[in-house]
Amino acid sequence: MIGGISVTQLLILLVIVMLVFGTKRLRNIGSDLGSAVKGFRKGIEDEPEDNEPEKITTAEKTAAAPPKKEEKTTATRPSDTDV
Repeated sequence: MIGGISVTQLLILLVIVMLVFGTKRLRNIGSDLGSAVKGFRKGIEDEPEDNEPEKITTAEKTAAAPPKKEEKTTATRPSDTDV
């Protein structure tokens, strides 16, 4: 007895499910479910373990930093008094 369900009840349920879906469709559902679980496990294993941001060296910072813009000096317009 599993959680209040007897073996006989499980067999009856299995027969009903097989009649409704058919064995071919059940096999496809099972393989799709298995591949989904495998993909989920692989995705979890591929995650990086440390959530610490990567350390960037000063050489990398200067190489990645945009060049500093030179300050532009604005030319003043000559006024009437300058002429």
